[in-house]
Amino acid sequence: MTTTPRVLLAMDMATFGLQFGPDELARLAGLATLGDPVVVTGLDAVDPDRLGETEVLITSWGCPPITTAHLDAAPRLRALLHAAGSVRHLVPPDIHDRGVLVASAAEMNAVPVAEYTLAAIILAGKRALPLAHVGRTQPAGWQNSFATRNLSNLGRTIGIVGFSTIGRRVLDLLRVLETGPILVADPFADPERVRAAGGELLPLPEVLARAEILSLHAPLLPSTHHMIGRAELAHLRDGATLINTARGAIVDHEALLAECGSGRLDAILDVTDPEPLPAGHPLLALSNVTVTPHLAGSLGNETRRLSHFALDGLAAYRAGGPLPGAVNPEASELSA
Repeated sequence: MTTTPRVLLAMDMATFGLQFGPDELARLAGLATLGDPVVVTGLDAVDPDRLGETEVLITSWGCPPITTAHLDAAPRLRALLHAAGSVRHLVPPDIHDRGVLVASAAEMNAVPVAEYTLAAIILAGKRALPLAHVGRTQPAGWQNSFATRNLSNLGRTIGIVGFSTIGRRVLDLLRVLETGPILVADPFADPERVRAAGGELLPLPEVLARAEILSLHAPLLPSTHHMIGRAELAHLRDGATLINTARGAIVDHEALLAECGSGRLDAILDVTDPEPLPAGHPLLALSNVTVTPHLAGSLGNETRRLSHFALDGLAAYRAGGPLPGAVNPEASELSA
């Protein structure tokens, strides 16, 4: 590009304050022509002349969905850089047909989710969370733990549902452990890519039957709603742990309640359905179920990875190069 693109930011003001500090704003000003205001909370109230001359949109959490009417009003728009994860519910399907490049920082948002998942897997192998909960009323020490033979991460069979951006990162991080086989279920994954990443691609029922720890990394689609239901949970072996950092509605919570309530399964849930679970929900009362408040994804200064990624994309756009994190129509149909 020989000219400095006119750029507009659209996101929640709290998100903007978290992601764009003085250093990020200085870099943005050096890459773009900015109007007043620099950031808006949605496109409906943007001056038509301002929207009409915008060449690049930088969006993030809190930006309302962009409609075809918005795109009609922005004929010069050439790129949308999303400083967050999925763009599934943000952009209309025809945005690609209009020649607008779309990129997402989902790869960067995957970093803390994968780290959280690794930590959850390690804690699950030791049953650390259920035992800590029980220990509040029934104190136990090393002798009790030593006498329990299944508190180990060595040789554990790990199941990964979804060879997604996050699923692949989890596979990579699992190299720090001496696990047993890592089994992957994903109908769209390439067996060779899974094998190169250290996993084995198998049908979901076989993964369920063999996994001691099952971690979910699939998108929420009509086809994956309640994909882990009563029949699937029944396939899991006694004592298995289910970890969900993906989307709550992938799991049938009534079926999960029955299995965890019986003591047969443990669960670590960072996402639920509904989210949050209402006070008094029976899952919250179970010592073998840990519910965290959707904290696996980027929070605090981790969100700066996302804005830096968007600014890298802006620099690439100016240079006429490929956008990092480019999203094509096919990928957006299968993303979370």
